[in-house]
Amino acid sequence: MLFDIRTIVGALLGCYAVILVITGLVHDTAADEAKTGGINVNLWSGIGMGVVALAFLAWVLLRPVQVPPEPQAPADEIAESPDSVA
Repeated sequence: MLFDIRTIVGALLGCYAVILVITGLVHDTAADEAKTGGINVNLWSGIGMGVVALAFLAWVLLRPVQVPPEPQAPADEIAESPDSVA
């Protein structure tokens, strides 16, 4: 589960979300809001990324990867294979 791509994507989006939310809360100038039409883009982008990151992590927890079992070779093939000679 640690190396599942959903976990990695969720963790990266979560890191970026935290950075954007902190930037949006700490560094929001009037000049920046004038460029974006009065919207704190960093804050809202961070919140959106955080929601998507939580969705990825919930997906990993709710639907974990299930490895299909390997098919068992019939007993005849095991006895006839050259590797099984003792």
